[in-house]
Amino acid sequence: MILPKIEIKKILYATDLSDSARYALAYAVNLADTYKAELIILHVLAEDPTMDANIIGHIGAEKWNEIKKRNEQDARSALIGKKREIPVIQEVLDQFCQNVKDNIGEHNVIMDQTIVEYGNPVEKIISVSQEKNCDMIVMGTHGIGGLAGVLMGSTSKRVLKRSKKPVVIVPLPEDE
Repeated sequence: MILPKIEIKKILYATDLSDSARYALAYAVNLADTYKAELIILHVLAEDPTMDANIIGHIGAEKWNEIKKRNEQDARSALIGKKREIPVIQEVLDQFCQNVKDNIGEHNVIMDQTIVEYGNPVEKIISVSQEKNCDMIVMGTHGIGGLAGVLMGSTSKRVLKRSKKPVVIVPLPEDE
């Protein structure tokens, strides 16, 4: 059997800004450097239908959609470093990126696309990987823990199950 040549030109790195996602970024950067691939960063702001219904009852659908859209734009701006008015998000992102920069070394990676989407994380990760014609998805094993994670199931497991693209799921080392 002759093995096909695998070309990896675009890698989608999905992050929820957890420790697991930060650790997975190191793998995404190394893979992108090895394959000279573009690295696309995706952060999904999860929807909560119950919360939406409750808020719409108080302020109306039009106002709520306006607020959600404004927050989506703020998160996108914060992720690409163009907005500094969100101190908590900016501090988390600064720390997230700094921890990775300390370990990147001499890697030369193109990271010119940072995408913030609002919706179901699994749906958005899969749709962005298809829309951007990514060759691979890299993500951590788990972010949100506790009861919510158990009830909803693992995002990474659901992406792995549904994706038609290869998915690299990076577990935290045991000492983390």
